[in-house]
Amino acid sequence: MAPAPKPFRITPHLASPDFKAIARAALPHLEALCTRWLPQGRRVGREWICGNLRGEPGQSCRVNLITGHWADFGTGEAGGDAIALAAAIHRISQAEAARRLAMMLGLEGPL
Repeated sequence: MAPAPKPFRITPHLASPDFKAIARAALPHLEALCTRWLPQGRRVGREWICGNLRGEPGQSCRVNLITGHWADFGTGEAGGDAIALAAAIHRISQAEAARRLAMMLGLEGPL
């Protein structure tokens, strides 16, 4: 008789992140994140403006630094927070973007 399989356990790095908490925590750091992720952009009023999600110069991509809403008008991509922005820029899932952003922000515990 084969041994019984071990029970499945979700480890913290695989747990579903708290998207709202991470997005909220990222808002005060959004300009610094945009500087890092979209390096050839610039702040104009309440927005970070650049050419595209690769951070090239231009004006087709905008991130509202107060609300987190963003859009790349050249491609039609848009989102509502830093998690969606990170996912689009790095071409990763929203869950992975949330986990990476939480680590980047130094957030502890089950997010």
